[in-house]
Amino acid sequence: MENYISDKAILGNGTAVGHFTVIEDFVMIGENCQIGHNVVIREGSVIGDNVRIDDCTVIGKQPMRAKRSIFKDEKKLPPVKIGNNCMFGAQVVIYTGCELADNILVADGAAVRENVTIGEYTIIGRSATVENFTTIGKKCKLETNCYITAYSQVGDYCFIAPGVHTTNDNFLGRTEERFKHFKGVTIKTGGRIGGHAVILPGRVIGEDAVVGAGAVVTRDVEPGTIVIGAPAKFFRNVPEEQLLKNQGWD
Repeated sequence: MENYISDKAILGNGTAVGHFTVIEDFVMIGENCQIGHNVVIREGSVIGDNVRIDDCTVIGKQPMRAKRSIFKDEKKLPPVKIGNNCMFGAQVVIYTGCELADNILVADGAAVRENVTIGEYTIIGRSATVENFTTIGKKCKLETNCYITAYSQVGDYCFIAPGVHTTNDNFLGRTEERFKHFKGVTIKTGGRIGGHAVILPGRVIGEDAVVGAGAVVTRDVEPGTIVIGAPAKFFRNVPEEQLLKNQGWD
């Protein structure tokens, strides 16, 4: 058969499915969706109305665990939940246990690991990676090739430029002591991170703060300030006209 669509799956009116696509048991897809070629939608995934999923994308992938992984096997994770009017590029992978709100764009080649939540109108750029147990707020932009490490929190209206790297292990994989300090980064509402910046584990980027391009953040960044350099140091305050309260955004 050209496609495999389970007789236990539900597809809404006006939904079109491309060639060589697999839709497993108990999948629910809303109305007027476009499902591309070679797409795999795993068991129980719930997809809203007017969703576009491009070629070779996987929705609801189960995680793999290496024998030395710090993440232990969990009980069965809940199915993926995807809101209305979302778009997924080609070769995107969305793991099970994720919840994505309405109007999200995940661009070609991006990966979103298990137990991630993403707020409405957020953009995940091409080949970006969001690791597990991470929360991304609404109306954020995560640009091409940025990397959000596990156990991170990104607030609303954040901007993360191409090539930004975040980290969560100060011990670089050595000694049992590291498990007591294992922590991702926190970027609070309105935080902005310049291209190829590196943020060390557990650091907090305050509300409306800016990290300059190429900076290495070794300490928390105070709200409304700009830091630059390696290690990053205070440069000046964010101009008043750039603060979120002065943008008139909803």
